[in-house]
Amino acid sequence: MTYVIHGATGAQGAPVVSALAAAGKSVTAVTRNEHAVVDGASVVAAAYSSAADLADVYRGAEGVFVHLPVTSEEIRQIFAHNILTAVRAARPARVVFSTSGFPIDPDIGGAAATLAAGLADSGVSHAVIAPELYLENLLMPYVLNSVRERGVLPYPIRADFPVSWASHLDIADAAVALFDRPDVTGVVGVGQYPAITGPDLAEAFGTRLGQNVVFEPITPEEFRTSVAPLIGEGAAADIAGAYQAMSTMPGRSIAPETSAQKLLDVTPRTTSQWLADMDL
Repeated sequence: MTYVIHGATGAQGAPVVSALAAAGKSVTAVTRNEHAVVDGASVVAAAYSSAADLADVYRGAEGVFVHLPVTSEEIRQIFAHNILTAVRAARPARVVFSTSGFPIDPDIGGAAATLAAGLADSGVSHAVIAPELYLENLLMPYVLNSVRERGVLPYPIRADFPVSWASHLDIADAAVALFDRPDVTGVVGVGQYPAITGPDLAEAFGTRLGQNVVFEPITPEEFRTSVAPLIGEGAAADIAGAYQAMSTMPGRSIAPETSAQKLLDVTPRTTSQWLADMDL
């Protein structure tokens, strides 16, 4: 049996493919391009837009790793329902869903909440990886160029806003562990604990680059403008709205009792370790 990995050529899925392949697992990479080449995996073309195609891929799988792409909420809802339809029809042995930092509180709603709730009702063994914010967000040109050229790390959170930052590499570590641990179900928080602040991030960047770096809070609107050319206006507006909502929160920290550290004995990278892994 094989492990089916969505987004296998992308930032979040590719490390999962690599980690599973390194462990000697059979991996099927799901892409929209049947001619794609993914090291360590066979490739199958399927899209979130077709529940039937997904079911064909999921059937007989040892595990499925899934996450929703950054696009409009309307499309994300369609994709979530199609994934659930496919899971219920194909009954893979295990599903691991990464929320990608989107809320799964049913009172808040959203596609990630729909998918998490549907998996809980599916009767299929599953776990939900719940990161807060991705360190890879700091590699966006708007952020990284500012760090290198001005010694300023701009990001749309308060300077005193603590976050349990996580890397895509940490998500991969947790996903592989969860495939091997069907006894661990429900939500697993992945990220640094204790949570750290923007100035902590800037200090780690400064140490790595050998220069003084300071943190600069920016507005969600400034962030929207910077990311829209990369992800599109609709998705950028949704993300800016999420950061606006964060402005009223005390922070975004994982809960230690449901953390990967406690449940899986998997400790996420520090910012300094991640910077070294990225060879920055």
